[in-house]
Amino acid sequence: MDSRHATVIGAGIGGLTAASALARRGWTVRLHERQAEIRAVGAGIYVWDNGLFALDSIGAFDDATYGAHMGPAVEARTHTGDLLYRIDINGADRPRCYTLLRERLVAALVRSARESGVDIVTGSGATAVRPDGTVEFDGRATEQSDLVVVADGVHSRLRDSIDLAYRRIRMTQGAARLMIPASPDYFPAEDAVKHLEFFRGRRRLLYTPCTPDLIYLALVCDADDPAIRGSRLDVPLWQHSFPVLTQLLAATSDIRIRWDTFEYVRMSAWSRGAVAFLGDAAHAQPPYLGQGGGTAMTNAVALADAVSRPGREPADALTVWERDMRPGTERTQRTSYRMRLLNSVPDRVRNPLLTAAGRVSAFTESQLAATRLRPTINT
Repeated sequence: MDSRHATVIGAGIGGLTAASALARRGWTVRLHERQAEIRAVGAGIYVWDNGLFALDSIGAFDDATYGAHMGPAVEARTHTGDLLYRIDINGADRPRCYTLLRERLVAALVRSARESGVDIVTGSGATAVRPDGTVEFDGRATEQSDLVVVADGVHSRLRDSIDLAYRRIRMTQGAARLMIPASPDYFPAEDAVKHLEFFRGRRRLLYTPCTPDLIYLALVCDADDPAIRGSRLDVPLWQHSFPVLTQLLAATSDIRIRWDTFEYVRMSAWSRGAVAFLGDAAHAQPPYLGQGGGTAMTNAVALADAVSRPGREPADALTVWERDMRPGTERTQRTSYRMRLLNSVPDRVRNPLLTAAGRVSAFTESQLAATRLRPTINT
């Protein structure tokens, strides 16, 4: 194959994965990032089997997962700690889920991209893309490519320039994310290694070990909940909702939070001409399944494979890519979006409902379906 050139917009998880996957298949790749430096946005991250498959396919698995935590189970609990349901993970014939620091993942993806020969340009903001592969930048500079991959996030400025219809829903809930030091005082040893989610009213609290020294917390509530005050938590309010977590929550008192309101994005099509959209720019979803990063990485690897098959023009290859990958991705989106409904169900109804659902195999399957998403790729 004659060398072809790809332009990737956005140095997040999806964009970095796409850049590496394309470069490893013989493309020359230039990746543009608007910020002056590539930064990890967030705290911890779940990477399930599908995301691990993508990391392995670009040679970043060992680097990204070094020191990651592998818990034995995901458990949902009431605000007093009573078990609602359990999903066993990371054992024989069980789905794998690594939890790691987002900055570790992004750093590994950057190294993979550079080692694959990707030209990374920071401080470079794209303003428009055209179906013929033209990218316009701040200052009226342009770049012409055989393929353009847009992975510039949920707030993408480029969706409007390509004349593709899309639906974007800003949800009423979001999450305060932060890291706290690990301590043996939070839970008994057998529970401290698990992924635990606690429910109380319209609030949820997710506890996830990421390293031997750090715990990732995500506190979910309405955007106008008084329990979130600027860059801080109102710790007494959270302790009142989750009395069993009083000591854990006390450790958050002096830690600044990152707040993100959940969003849902669905595009009428993921591509037009030589331009493809990827990750949150194309299929943002609330994080209830922990699959935002996983679906972005899996779709990135599948995209690189599709456009690299001999005898395919990029526009035709992108049509095939979307046909193959969109159904599973949108099923994941719908499941995650529906899970928001649990926020408005009273505890007296939700608790027995989740307990009963946990005994039904279809419920577990719906939670894990995305972990089995795999493109068939040429290695």
